[in-house]
Amino acid sequence: MKAHLLYVEDDESLGFVTRDHLELQGYQITHCADGPSALAALQTSSFDLCLLDVMLPGIDGFSLAREIRKKDVEVPILFLTAKSLKEDRIEGLRLGADDYITKPFSIEELILRIEVFLRRRHATGIQAQQQHYHIGQYEFDYTNLELRIHGQVRRLTQREADLLRFLWNNNNQVVKRSSILETVWGEDDYFLGRSLDVFISRLRKYLQQDERIRIENIHGVGFCLQT
Repeated sequence: MKAHLLYVEDDESLGFVTRDHLELQGYQITHCADGPSALAALQTSSFDLCLLDVMLPGIDGFSLAREIRKKDVEVPILFLTAKSLKEDRIEGLRLGADDYITKPFSIEELILRIEVFLRRRHATGIQAQQQHYHIGQYEFDYTNLELRIHGQVRRLTQREADLLRFLWNNNNQVVKRSSILETVWGEDDYFLGRSLDVFISRLRKYLQQDERIRIENIHGVGFCLQT
């Protein structure tokens, strides 16, 4: 059986067509037309991925993402938004979303994005051994998506963990933005580059308790994790 997706979209026609295509791909779809019904679904079911429209009746997509992250920091969240303003996209990423797709979108693109995230999550879940890293004073448990220091534990999203591991595997080396995007995001794209900047900011915040750790921005080239 394929993955169980939460799909929240208030446009009746778009919701019907998208749900139909996803079900034809074999996915189990729970479709909600507003924020409150989506919250109710989250209380009774677990999901492998969440597709959220931003503009929703009752509770908007951003607020819904906050509630999802309180319950599950690992499940991938993709925003489906008619808004093209970069501020809206960055806000979604700050809330813990993994990606966004701007309407109108092609079903083929949507399915491709879904498959990418589900493959990554599955690959992480089937690893036989935990992968532990020591980054300065931090302990990084990639398999369980945990970053620990002084008894404090922070749960990471899958993409945050993927990015941190990639930077650590290239510790004290300059890595190009294009290499990061192609490895962690699956493609090199201008708007994904803006997403990368948001995730780098998150990791800097997470690692700030160890002053020796820095993620340097090499202007026009990429980033360097220094320890």
